[in-house]
This record gives sequence, structure tokens and C-alpha cells, in this order.
Amino acid sequence: MAAIREKTVLQLGGAITAKVHPLVIFNICDCFVRRPDQADRVIGTLLGSVLPDGTVDVRNSYAVPHTESSDEVALDIDYHHNMLTSHQKVNPKEVIVGWYSTGFGVSGGSALIHDFYSREVASPIHLTVDTAFTNGVPTIKAFVSVNLALGGQALAAQFQEVPAELLLSEAERVGYELLKSTMADKIPSDMEGMESTLERLLTLIDDISGYVDDVLNQRVAPNNEVGRFLMDTVSSLPKIEAPAFDKLVNDSLQDQLLMLYLSSITRTQLGVAEKLNTAAQIFILAAASITWHYSYNKLSSKTKMASLGMVLRAVATGRVFAATTKVGGREEEPSGLGPRQLNEAGSAKLTRS
Repeated sequence: MAAIREKTVLQLGGAITAKVHPLVIFNICDCFVRRPDQADRVIGTLLGSVLPDGTVDVRNSYAVPHTESSDEVALDIDYHHNMLTSHQKVNPKEVIVGWYSTGFGVSGGSALIHDFYSREVASPIHLTVDTAFTNGVPTIKAFVSVNLALGGQALAAQFQEVPAELLLSEAERVGYELLKSTMADKIPSDMEGMESTLERLLTLIDDISGYVDDVLNQRVAPNNEVGRFLMDTVSSLPKIEAPAFDKLVNDSLQDQLLMLYLSSITRTQLGVAEKLNTAAQIFILAAASITWHYSYNKLSSKTKMASLGMVLRAVATGRVFAATTKVGGREEEPSGLGPRQLNEAGSAKLTRS
């Protein structure tokens, strides 16, 4: 009886851990905003690598067009392979590690899509991102497909949630906090971001100062770990006199303002140069049109009809031709891009360029 019980135990596959970089979350949210109107969710491919300890490091992603109904899912496999080839030209070390979808948890068609990615890579992970902010934050979950076995016989497969960790640096955390805020109307400018950061810093300094005062006045029990942390933080700051610190900040601010001014001048100069180039092209085309009209009127009727017929055939077939002019029994290559001048006794010869 004990042997029978041992054979009837359901066996699950081993668990793994997924570490997700914030670029992946930003790409997924951007693709969700740009999705077609009839699409309820977006799916795509996850790129990264598998670390020696079995951790899946997800560093990049791209969306894959698809259509989905209640009983079937159609993926654009050619687009998926073309995007994979393009990404690996830039980052050859990034390989397919799984796929993602927007929504809260696993949906009905996820098994079909996971089966496709299982043929692309062994043991892919399935990442879900709740872009609807069901719980007030973009919930991120990772799943793997594990086989349910009865003894040594495989019965079915199911999605099992695995730990997912979001890797954030200090700079990336600012953007992620803004992404979590559903009340943000626009991305703040550099000055607005600096202002909000300084306001948060002042608030934290006030909280720390209040905590220290409460400890000194014996209103709060002292915490040795907090005290050592505050001491290490204060001692790590460089000792700079107030005038020298103000000068340092002002010099840095002036350098940034100078860079903004130079970039603005460069952008204006490029705009003016583009407009002048457009005006010059229009002038050249107008002068060439006037020259062509003047030269065309001097030709005989038979030469006019022959030249007009060749031009119309060239335009109708969509081909690009270059004209050469025969003058005095010799051919001369044209020097401009406009229509070619012909004399009364001359003839036009059109050749493919």
C-alpha cells in the first residue's frame, strides 16, 4: 500500500527565478498604448540570457503582432523571426528566454502561445504585466510551464508562478515611480524633475531631523542600527564650506545652461539650412522648367512629338533615365539634374542610368 501511495504522487518541475530589467516594462507599456483598437492585449518575445545559477535575466523585448479569438491564436511568425535577427545583429548574446503578455495573470490562449515558444527555446518563461493597474500598481508576474506526472507518466502541463524581481537603478527608479503614478499627465522636464527630487530630499531631511530630536528628547526609543547608518551617511559627505558649495553648484548650473543654449542654436541652424536647401531645390527646378520650355518651343513638331513620347513612356514605366545631347556629331554628358537642352538640328538620346 505504501508503494502504491509513492507512485501516485504528482511531481512538479523545478522552480526558477526571473530578473527583469526596467527597459522591458517600459517597452511593454509602450506597446500596450500603441496597440490596435480591437486588441485586448499585446504579446511579445523576451530576450536575455540564463545565468549559471539558473536565473533568467530578461534585458530586452519586442512585440509580436497577433490575432486572438476564443479558441485560436494566430502569430506573425515571420515578423518574430525578422525582429529576432535584427536584435541579434546588435546584441548577439541576447537569446529568446520566453514571452510576455499584458493582463492580470494567465489567460485562455496562453497555453497555445507558450507551446509555440517551447519550440523556440527550452523551458521559456511567461511574463505578465498588469497595465490596467488593477491593484494600483503594474503587477508583474512570471510563470513557467511544468509537467504534471503521475509516477513516471506525464499527464498534463500547468503554469506555475516563479519569483520575479525587478532590477532598478536609482535613475531608473525615478521613471518607474512616474510610470506607477496614474495621475501623471506628462513626463516632467529636467527642471521640474530636479525640483520634485529636491522637495523629496528636503522632506526626508526634515523627517530624519525630527527623528533625531525625538530620540534626544527621549520621546522615541533609540535604535542603534539607525544611529550607525545616519553616522555613516553624514561622515561620507565631503566637508565643503558653504561659499565653495554654492560656487560649485552655480558653475555646474552654468555649464548645463550653456549646453542647452548651444543645442538650441544647433537645432535652429539645422532648421534654417534645411529650409534654404529646399528653397534652392525649388529654384533649380523652376529654372530647369523654364529652360526646358524655351528649348522645347524651338524644336520642330516632329522632334517635339518624339521627345514627348519618350518622356511619357519613361514616366509611365517608372524608370529613371539620364539624357545626353548630341551636338555637332558628338555626345556630351549633361551637367545638371534638370531637363536637357536640345538644339534645332540635334536629337535626344535617353539611356538608363
